[in-house]
Amino acid sequence: MKDHNFNPESLMMTYGYKPELSEGAIKCPIFQTSTFVFKTAEEGKAFFELAYGLREKSEKEELGLIYSRINNPNLEILENRLCLWDKADDCAVFESGMSAISTVLLEFLKPGDLLVYSNPVYGGTDHFIHHFLDKIGVDTIGVMPNQSMEEVEEMIKASGKADKLAMIYLETPANPTNDIVDIEKFSQIAAKYSTEERKTLVAVDNTYMGPLWQHPLQCGADLVLYSATKYIGGHSDLIAGAVLGNAELMVRVKTLRTFLGNMVSPHTAWLMLRSLETLKVRMDQQTQNAQVVADYLNKHPKVENVYYLGLLEEGTKAHTIYKKQCSAPGAMVSFDIVGGEKEAFMFLNDLKLMKLAVSLGSTESLSEHPKTMTHAGVDEAQRQQMNITDQLVRLSIGVESAKDLIWDLEQALEKVEVDSALEVI
Repeated sequence: MKDHNFNPESLMMTYGYKPELSEGAIKCPIFQTSTFVFKTAEEGKAFFELAYGLREKSEKEELGLIYSRINNPNLEILENRLCLWDKADDCAVFESGMSAISTVLLEFLKPGDLLVYSNPVYGGTDHFIHHFLDKIGVDTIGVMPNQSMEEVEEMIKASGKADKLAMIYLETPANPTNDIVDIEKFSQIAAKYSTEERKTLVAVDNTYMGPLWQHPLQCGADLVLYSATKYIGGHSDLIAGAVLGNAELMVRVKTLRTFLGNMVSPHTAWLMLRSLETLKVRMDQQTQNAQVVADYLNKHPKVENVYYLGLLEEGTKAHTIYKKQCSAPGAMVSFDIVGGEKEAFMFLNDLKLMKLAVSLGSTESLSEHPKTMTHAGVDEAQRQQMNITDQLVRLSIGVESAKDLIWDLEQALEKVEVDSALEVI
């Protein structure tokens, strides 16, 4: 098999698993154990030396199984397979997306450092930046998608903390507006402020694109993060997160994870292994459906604006970035309904096939109202600046029949009573 360059989807069933070590079972069992037996005391000593970073690994040596807070076969096989999609050296899987995000920010930021982050970001990330990092003395600068790189650099210089710029944190496309930023250009800014003693890192939350449609590490990012609950899990039956990057950075991420104890359980890892087998076919169907939905909404008289990468106008800055760093427009569609909260709620309450729930990237289509739900904790003035308004509705498109999704949208929009003076013709 080493003679052929397989696509990741072809390896999701077998990579990293040896049936002969598990009684010949074709699928990886759930290793529901807390601890592992050492063959000798010398072996146990060697394993712990590696686990605690007391010495470098010798050639072809691997960290042995010690304790499921440190490593577990389900966890290791899952992390190995996730690396294939992003072509990463290593991966760490966590018990939630926020565990992944908070662990990265805690590991690479310290009091006095400067963090530059893009807006909008997921509501939980926004809260952690504004209400936790602030407490520990990390300075932050939020930038908007329409700002130029020159404006961003001016903000960094004006902060008086340019020499303390430790990380640029991007969420692109952004939740819930699908705003997109240029990862490569932010990476160039990071390189400009890096020194021999301290590298300014670029971390990208790639949840909206999943492991398939965008690969930030190949665009210059140092770390890529996921809420693995979404496309990676993909069935609304687990909570998880993931971080991927080069070997040096991932040693630090995994070491902190060991002592925070926020890795997934063997059962959750096993569920994700199962989900990875259908990741590509699910995501392919979802993005096809989303384009149909976006096209329909874009022509509807009760819809003012549709925010979807597949509708970006050629020649615009956003379209140029999209074509450079994405392979598909994704499956998240947001739109402004004519009216306000009342009309948005009418629409959401009348959906039949789509379910009213937060989260995204699952097999079933979901709908929600960002301003009062996922982004309720974001400052009101900031929400307005980011176009998270009463009118905004977010849809996560699943694998159902596109015709049935259109039927559902049509019947729900039909029931929305809009003042004729507001209705878009």
